[in-house]
Amino acid sequence: MISTCRPHVRWTAILIFALFASASASAHADVVALKANLQPSSEVPPRVSKGHGTLDATFNTNSRQLTWTATYADLSGPVTMAHFHGPAPVGQNAKVQVPVDKQSLASPMKGQATLTEQQVTDLMAGQWYFNIHTQENPTGELRGQVMPSN
Repeated sequence: MISTCRPHVRWTAILIFALFASASASAHADVVALKANLQPSSEVPPRVSKGHGTLDATFNTNSRQLTWTATYADLSGPVTMAHFHGPAPVGQNAKVQVPVDKQSLASPMKGQATLTEQQVTDLMAGQWYFNIHTQENPTGELRGQVMPSN
């Protein structure tokens, strides 16, 4: 009887080990906190506006998921669009990488996206910025470079 149970016990042990290994791998995913100070003076060229805001984001290195919340106030008018742009250092413009859903433009703006490997490389190198556009400032009223928050 014992010899007939051993294969079952062995497969149960393998299954338990596989479950723990899988849980351990997902538990070790790094979550990177990111932040941007959104200012009109960071636009290229700089804007004159009373607007201000912040972007708080997290990036999960395992799932490549970027999750964000952007808050803003005192803009010249309603937000017409918002995006993550890159790759670009401070003071340079770049193409849109991740658009914010037009249904999610009210403050606080919330969203998430799964990034490509190249997008991850550029984001982690500090080469992305967040931009909020209004009708009065169609190329952007608030902008901030996205950087690790620590």
